Amino acid sequence: VQLVESGGGLVHTGGSLRLSCAASGFTFSSYVMSWYRQAPGKEREVIAVISSAGSNTNYAESVKGRFSISRDNAKNTVYLQMNSLKPEDTAVYYCGGGGGWGQGTQVTVSS
Repeated sequence: VQLVESGGGLVHTGGSLRLSCAASGFTFSSYVMSWYRQAPGKEREVIAVISSAGSNTNYAESVKGRFSISRDNAKNTVYLQMNSLKPEDTAVYYCGGGGGWGQGTQVTVSS
């Protein structure tokens, strides 16, 4: 299982970023995929989940209405569109699924 995140960076409060996670080594279209984040000094938390076909999604309350998870099973890729970013969204973001984790991508939101 290999998961590779990309798209992180530095953005101002209110800005947007789109994270991508390219998957390989497993039957991507058969698995639920998730995005997690871990802020300094805090535990990793799940923030968004998408069903294998992409028809169902769930979000943590902290990101609901601002973040959107989607997937393209033809490209073996899951996305996280992040809008209206806040400084408290600063964290390392990981995708997970198929029994594996990515290496994470840093998102920093400046005030």
